[in-house]
Amino acid sequence: MGNRITRFQLVGIIIILMGSFFINRANAQIDSLSIKHTKLNQMDFWDIFNNILYKHPPVRVDTSAIKTGKLRTSILTGFEYSQITGLDAAISSTVAFYTSNAVDANLSYIKTSIHYTQKKQIKLPIHGNFWTKGNKYNILFEGHYYKFPQTTYGLGGYTTVADADSIDFSYINMYQTILKKLAPNFFVGLGYDFDYHWNIKEVNVRPSLKTGFEQYGFAKKSIASGVTLNLLYDARRNPMHPQPSYYLNVVLRNNFTFLGSNNNWQSLLIDARRFLHFPNHSSNTLAFWTYDWFSTIGKPPYLSLVNTASDNYMNMGRGYIQGRFRGQNLLYLESEYRFGITNNGLFGGVVFANTQSYTEPLSHRFEKMLPGCGFGVRFKLNKFSKTNADIDYGFGADGSHGIFFNIGEMF
Repeated sequence: MGNRITRFQLVGIIIILMGSFFINRANAQIDSLSIKHTKLNQMDFWDIFNNILYKHPPVRVDTSAIKTGKLRTSILTGFEYSQITGLDAAISSTVAFYTSNAVDANLSYIKTSIHYTQKKQIKLPIHGNFWTKGNKYNILFEGHYYKFPQTTYGLGGYTTVADADSIDFSYINMYQTILKKLAPNFFVGLGYDFDYHWNIKEVNVRPSLKTGFEQYGFAKKSIASGVTLNLLYDARRNPMHPQPSYYLNVVLRNNFTFLGSNNNWQSLLIDARRFLHFPNHSSNTLAFWTYDWFSTIGKPPYLSLVNTASDNYMNMGRGYIQGRFRGQNLLYLESEYRFGITNNGLFGGVVFANTQSYTEPLSHRFEKMLPGCGFGVRFKLNKFSKTNADIDYGFGADGSHGIFFNIGEMF
């Protein structure tokens, strides 16, 4: 069987995940546009800025009446720290807007940032999520550029710091997807994904050591180019600050040599999330996330294998450095509790816990769970779109730890 899992296993996994995902769906309280419920006494960064700058601060217009095309911009500079990057200086920006005045219109956004780290790494991600009028089509775009020297440790959950292998590479990707509405909140679509790693090299490797990268199959460059079939159920109205709702995204990706891939291979991604108020009548949110990736056919390139923080926003596995664990299949689960600290909404907090498990290279089984947990603060950047700045501290096993920074919720 190698790294493959049977179709029977795949069907069983999907049924279990979807069954648990949609249980009690009838009782879900899907919030209408959160922007319409902004309280007059709520505050954000710009209110604080205006209070400092002006003796008589100008009155900010409450945009509870949505205006199509009105841009709601959030910009933040900040610092992260992790063992793989050292100090990471970042400038992040989010532009949110609506394409319709309808009460059930979904929020569209563009999110980007630029990172430069103490270890001379560069990260330039950009994400776009666009909804047409009536939520009839959802257009998704994702792109990254990395110049990213880092450390990898081989495959599976039993790797240790002694397995560290320093590699350097450049990376660019482009993902595009168009989804059409078939039923309320349910979409089906096609996409194209392209990943290109080049100038791959190992650094300071001991001649007597055969690294996990070399055992899997070292290459100086790799290309993955494929089409995707996408199923999406998205009841969130504001993905920057989800209220009680459900989210499910299933992506089947087929990479082909005739599209430029080094070899033919297939993967399946299941990304499911649940948000609910807890306690019921509070504004605090209990959120659940599962992010599961399976290599179903063929052999993906080493750097295209699923790994810690390899989700679209690099948020999966807080408590561990990016790329700390890697494998041919992944099961991941996270829970986060989000609560207010100040009545005016300016400050909030979170506590979270997660676990990840990868199939082992010899047994091809999930054998070890890798837990992480932590806490963080939320600072309101824009009270109308309810966009937060996130600063979290997370830690995992064997002394792993880091500070994590984001705009919008982590998931």
